[in-house]
Amino acid sequence: MTSSELTDTDGPGPTRAFVLHPDIRADRDRRPAGPALEEAVALAAALPDLQVVGAEIVGLPRAQPGLLFGTGKIAELKTRIEAAEVDLVLIDGPVSPVQQRNLEKEWGVKLLDRTGLILEIFADRAATREGVLQVELAALSYQRTRLVRAWTHLERQRGGLGFVGGPGETQIEADRRAIDDAIVRIRRQLEKVVKTRALHRASRAKVPYPVVALVGYTNAGKSTLFNRLTGAEVLVKDMLFATLDPTMRSLQLPDGAEVILSDTVGFISDLPTQLVAAFRATLEEVLEADLIVHVRDISHPDSAAQAEDVAAILADLGVSSEVPQLELWNKIDMVAGEARAELQAIADRREEVFTLSALTGEGIDTVLEAMGQALAPPRFAEVLDLPYAEGRKRAWLHEEGVIEAEEAGEDGYRISVNWTARQKQAFGAL
Repeated sequence: MTSSELTDTDGPGPTRAFVLHPDIRADRDRRPAGPALEEAVALAAALPDLQVVGAEIVGLPRAQPGLLFGTGKIAELKTRIEAAEVDLVLIDGPVSPVQQRNLEKEWGVKLLDRTGLILEIFADRAATREGVLQVELAALSYQRTRLVRAWTHLERQRGGLGFVGGPGETQIEADRRAIDDAIVRIRRQLEKVVKTRALHRASRAKVPYPVVALVGYTNAGKSTLFNRLTGAEVLVKDMLFATLDPTMRSLQLPDGAEVILSDTVGFISDLPTQLVAAFRATLEEVLEADLIVHVRDISHPDSAAQAEDVAAILADLGVSSEVPQLELWNKIDMVAGEARAELQAIADRREEVFTLSALTGEGIDTVLEAMGQALAPPRFAEVLDLPYAEGRKRAWLHEEGVIEAEEAGEDGYRISVNWTARQKQAFGAL
């Protein structure tokens, strides 16, 4: 059966979307246009009810205050939008309320900017109570500046915020007072949810297990790695923002140590400021982590820039530079020949960097060992004089593997050990 036949028999088809990436030359911080457009298309594809029917880079010397684009370009794009029967135009960048209103009037279609699209995806993915509330709070903050959008997400019957539209949705004209009232109500609900999470964290703190947080750019392979390490079944798709709500599982490292592994939301460049603030609580597992494992898609052409974005967001979240970090160059199986050899050589020279493939399992054992070493408590050297009668204590030291040198004397053993504070305490209790 063809897609048109499916549309005919199954009711209304997906929203037909056209993606535009404004490449503004006056913007000093602009990203490479090609990869940026690819990412924007991938963002659009992350919504199940969108069908991308066209995508284009639009070069601009500078943004026009009222219409973003010049009048000639607007007319040219209108022809293509009408020919492709587009329902929704996605602008990969910020669009002011005035620009949005004017462009919608010019083109006769709905328009969504990058922030609105990311909010839609987050709303569609959020699964926990806290996740849903965080998205609603971020969306209201976004809508408050516009007041021309519907906020149907407050009583939605599907995922999404209602920006894109859908069958049977009731349009509610939100004024500033109504939005402010809703923000206050959601913040109160969030306070209760956050308190509950704090209690859960407090109960976990009683169990002496360190927390290892997986972070990284969206679609870097964190959830695939999480599943391989823990045997969990977290949603894994070749899709941006496949994971939104934090998932935690226990994991035993090769040295026998137990840790809690946390899979977190993927980061992205130009993450809406509303979401950075709103999802701070969702990412607090990262703030309290004993080890941060940064997963990179090393096969991506923009991998270095993505890594910079992740570092910037971690800094914005207030992650301490004292927290140890490992950097995993994932998807090494997607890199071949000399390029792979060069990457491996670079990784070998950097103590905190490891190559692996979460998909095939290559390099996993080395990564697990590195986690254990990074989490290992500090050791210090000490010399013990142990009488021969203390054979039980000597046997314990051998079992722990802390003896570096041993010498027999007239009255007993002189033993050089390299141990942790915990081991010294346990030895004293024997």
